[in-house]
Amino acid sequence: MGLRKFVDKIKPTFSEGGKLGFLHSTFEGFETFLYVPNTTTKRGAHVRDCNDIKRVMIVVVLALIPTMLVGMYNVGYQHGITAILPAFWYGFVETLPTIIVSYVTGLAIEFAFAQKRKHEINEGFLVTGLLIPLVMPVTVPLWIVALSTAFAVIIGKEVFGGTGMNVFNPALLARAFAFFAYTPQMSGEAVWYADGKTGATALEQLASTGEMQWSVMDAFIGLIPGSLGETSTAAILLGAVILLFTGVASWRIMLSVFLGGLAFGYLFEFVGVADTAIDGIPAYYHLLVGGFAFGAVFMATDPVTSAQTNTGKWIYGFMVGALAVLIRVINPAYPEGMMLSILFMNALAPLIDYFVVERNIARRKKLIKNVK
Repeated sequence: MGLRKFVDKIKPTFSEGGKLGFLHSTFEGFETFLYVPNTTTKRGAHVRDCNDIKRVMIVVVLALIPTMLVGMYNVGYQHGITAILPAFWYGFVETLPTIIVSYVTGLAIEFAFAQKRKHEINEGFLVTGLLIPLVMPVTVPLWIVALSTAFAVIIGKEVFGGTGMNVFNPALLARAFAFFAYTPQMSGEAVWYADGKTGATALEQLASTGEMQWSVMDAFIGLIPGSLGETSTAAILLGAVILLFTGVASWRIMLSVFLGGLAFGYLFEFVGVADTAIDGIPAYYHLLVGGFAFGAVFMATDPVTSAQTNTGKWIYGFMVGALAVLIRVINPAYPEGMMLSILFMNALAPLIDYFVVERNIARRKKLIKNVK
């Protein structure tokens, strides 16, 4: 192919000893994005396969596309534009700058770190760069997006060693940083709508009144106010099908998150332990509004920051869902609990795996002893 020949022709220029050899990491990042690397590991066990991390990340990006497209249409719909194409175009124009700022800021930092350390470009930001705009309000200022992205990449990833070494989900760290540093721009009645229009999200209405003005079907389809990627449960579930069909995400984590959320939702619905408006609402409401479904499918399943053992995945996922509902009900000042629950369980995931492994070792030792 012409592109392959062109890449091979300029490759010596960017190789070590070439005129632009100092940009070797950057060139390698672009080359491996376009083509599967022709190298294999030189030691240790490995699998010969055409898939590498970039290809896996691209699958996740493809799974996010339906959620993003519906979210863009919903931006226009919330402004009274019912025609599909005009509504989508309005949302596209409103949200595209946020996506561009996220990718430019994050990739610039990752390229700089790769050049400084003289190692290959990390692939993780292919997904993180899209996740960050999807969990931000449409009205968030671009400088907050840039600052939050820089915080997530530097503090959330690079200080730990880069992609695959981070403890916390970088996209959620960006949202958490923006939320706690610039709360007025991230929550309340004055966010989400664009062009001077303001209004509460469905979750905020439930937290304040126990009711919402939109139907359950509106919430499922995604015709309610909220962050760009969190409104359409239908589009999120379509993304889940893509992730599960390709084997990229863990079905155990997804299922257990929903089970944990439903279990605690029914607990508060029938028992009621808190004097808040959201206490006692139908349990399934928790799955349809806010970032619950989006977090369960795209955030909690992050293979780097979640539990690694099969038993640990069940425990980790169930606790994510349960804690999200618990935070929503117990804390009236913070209706969205999915972000904090996932970050908290990110920190506990290694501990969960440790006890699961130790339990398995102890059980096997006992079996060996009994056999003897």
